Amino acid sequence: MPNMSLKKNEMPSQDPNVRNKNFLEVALGYTEEQALDEAARCLNCKNHPCVSGCPVQVKIPEFIKKITEKDYEGAYQVIHETSSLPAVCGRVCPQETQCESKCIRGIKGEPVGIGRLERFVADWHNANVKEEPAKPASNGHKVAVIGSGPSGLTCAGDLAKKGYDVTVFEALHLAGGVLVYGIPEFRLPKAIVQKEVDGLKALGVKVETNMVIGRVVSIDELMSQYGFEAVFIGSGAGLPMFMHIPGENLCGVYSANEFLTRINLMKAYKDGSDTPIMPLAGKKVAVVGGGNVAMDAARCSKRLGAEVYIVYRRGMEELPARHEEVEHAEEEGIIFKTLTNPVKINGNENGYVASMTCVEMELGEPDASGRRRPIEKVGSDFDLPVDCVIMSLGTTPNPLIKNTTPGLEVNRKGGIVVNEEGLTSHASVYAGGDAVTGAATVILAMGAGKLGAKSIDEQLSKK
Repeated sequence: MPNMSLKKNEMPSQDPNVRNKNFLEVALGYTEEQALDEAARCLNCKNHPCVSGCPVQVKIPEFIKKITEKDYEGAYQVIHETSSLPAVCGRVCPQETQCESKCIRGIKGEPVGIGRLERFVADWHNANVKEEPAKPASNGHKVAVIGSGPSGLTCAGDLAKKGYDVTVFEALHLAGGVLVYGIPEFRLPKAIVQKEVDGLKALGVKVETNMVIGRVVSIDELMSQYGFEAVFIGSGAGLPMFMHIPGENLCGVYSANEFLTRINLMKAYKDGSDTPIMPLAGKKVAVVGGGNVAMDAARCSKRLGAEVYIVYRRGMEELPARHEEVEHAEEEGIIFKTLTNPVKINGNENGYVASMTCVEMELGEPDASGRRRPIEKVGSDFDLPVDCVIMSLGTTPNPLIKNTTPGLEVNRKGGIVVNEEGLTSHASVYAGGDAVTGAATVILAMGAGKLGAKSIDEQLSKK
């Protein structure tokens, strides 16, 4: 009997005034009872509109039906047919703008909690199934994947399932890309990422860390000297952007990329960290920007004991971050200073941040992005006393691979140019994810990784 409740089951979570002082996961996950109740809300529509909203085409009604039958491992296997990272996607994908936005139940109420159900299934599998997946028979072809973020891991997983000899080259010392250096522990526990990586290794994927492609070895050398027949570039977009205002070189100014890498990958929040950040307890921090990365940086700062401001030049309605992330930030005590834009960072006599000069903004007509253009209010300057400024203005692809790969075409923003198959201007070299699009979502990067794997398979299977 379908559950016709108009509201989805609430996600259990830590109390805001407790969680804003620790790095433990905020969302606690559905109980079995909640998962069964939520799964019963799915109407198993004939045309499955939710699937069309998923970049990796997970068979959503099929896995939810398995949940209603209490076949949780069967549900996991359905998801795993098309997604290499179910536990990750269940936590960080913006389902509200993808699969859930297409759900019929959303017309007269809230959509089915597809992401929450995916997380439940993945967590059940990780807790109850210890048997490693069988390694497929080799097909004799060798592929290199550059970058171990969501696009690279997805491409590697899909190819490994088809018997390819896949090696992933990661520049940092730990596999996972943005999943380990960008997304905080309280949103995505690193043990979850490691579990997903271990699953790929069980399929035969080899992971080489501390390998900066373009420095240690070039793409051309991978193909000419090491026998790789195709390469997939999933190196992400790790080059931070700045405002180029006075004072950005002061001590206490970070890019969100550096700040989060120190926190998440290097564990700077722990005593005795080898790569500490400035002590923030009792200090004031301004995070400039309004996306998910800005929310992550602000919420990390709060957990380190700071009073935290989000400084954003548009209004609350225009914030690009997920509504859930904004809501969590507000609950945790983050102060939003919207319609505010920095023009200068001021230092003290020791070269450290002392304040940030800002101007008030108002919204005019929509610009090319479709959002109302912020316009400065003349004479509205004011100083915001802060000790630390974190610039979260987006990122672009690092130019290293472009500069060391002759003939590789990029666009004016540094993104690698690809055709509809994900093929670059360089023969047998494919690319996808943030290295192509600039900073985007985990699931879109995964979709690009799937496309790359499919195209590589189509090319090499003809040999």
